[in-house]
Amino acid sequence: MYFTDRGIEELQSRRGEEEVSVDWLAERLREFVDLNPEFETPVERLATWLARLDDD
Repeated sequence: MYFTDRGIEELQSRRGEEEVSVDWLAERLREFVDLNPEFETPVERLATWLARLDDD
């Protein structure tokens, strides 16, 4: 198990029943990067990966 799995598991257990829009998620990611600019690159990579999931 990776260290990040704990955060993912917490997210799933606390908010797993909620439905969110991509717009909501994008705003939360922007807020996070504004507060934590050192994570700009990993957040950008995650957002790009999510955006391209359906690409062949």
